[in-house]
Amino acid sequence: MRKRQVLAALLGMPFVRPARAQDGFPSRPLRFVVPFAAGGPSDIVARIVAPHMAATLGQPVIIENRPGGGGMTGVDVVAKAAPDGYTFGIGSAGALAIAPKLGRGTPYDPLRDLAPVTLGVLVPEPLVVPASSPYRSLGELIADAKARPGALNFGTTGNGSMPHLAGEQFRAAAGLDIVQIAYNSGGQLATAILRNEVQLGFADLPVLIPQIQAGAMRALAVGTKERLSWIPDVPTFAELGLPTVDASNWHGLFAPVRMPDGPLAAIRRAAIAALQDEEVRRRLHDQGAIPGGGSAEEFGAFMRSESEKWGEVIRRNNIQPD
Repeated sequence: MRKRQVLAALLGMPFVRPARAQDGFPSRPLRFVVPFAAGGPSDIVARIVAPHMAATLGQPVIIENRPGGGGMTGVDVVAKAAPDGYTFGIGSAGALAIAPKLGRGTPYDPLRDLAPVTLGVLVPEPLVVPASSPYRSLGELIADAKARPGALNFGTTGNGSMPHLAGEQFRAAAGLDIVQIAYNSGGQLATAILRNEVQLGFADLPVLIPQIQAGAMRALAVGTKERLSWIPDVPTFAELGLPTVDASNWHGLFAPVRMPDGPLAAIRRAAIAALQDEEVRRRLHDQGAIPGGGSAEEFGAFMRSESEKWGEVIRRNNIQPD
């Protein structure tokens, strides 16, 4: 070490120790904030990813569930966390891209107060109808909806929810007059579709897979760039001439924007390594999710794009929170 210092001085260059020796990060357990109760989608993703991150970082990664406010409470905890590098979190599209555009907004600005780490998972939102429905294709549904304006209902999980915004996006793209019926949860929405209380609806793929595979529901289209391996016979909206229907839920990892660069880089490396691990990806796929794991720059651009897209849908339809 002494020889390196002398050599650096002789060359007129500052001596820089390796980053690991410089900050010793992490030297204690890290807090991984999940803004929903245990067992929810964000929590499942976090608990699959956390052990792999802990192995990479050499310290425990402790899940802390902070539910409330549709995910906003936990996100705000991370945004206002002490800038010591030991707190990061996971959040959904609702709290990171939609809620800031609704009503009074959020106590944080996700694009200003949060540092993107990586996209955790993308959760497709298929358009489904009950098995008893006469519609065998999206074209048949659209034709009937246009022939009978206001006669068809689409189910959602409340104003400003992803199923609601996906439905509004579809309604605008197809030029339809269909009526929203709101439910309190994804489970209630799925039940309403099964009972034909509503004639169509969007929902997270993991909620729908069992019913689709059992033949109780029929998926007509998916708002993803490519067809899905779980339901490969279901076309994309783009294939059917509606490329602007681009609706998927998602869960992404983030940190306080004030987190020091060294710890932030270490957390990013650990998170991306976890999401690129074959076993982690298999377990996430089994949950009905498309694993992420791209760069922080890609996730930051994605967050901005999602914020703009859903903000425009909210403004165009004057959507107010429940």
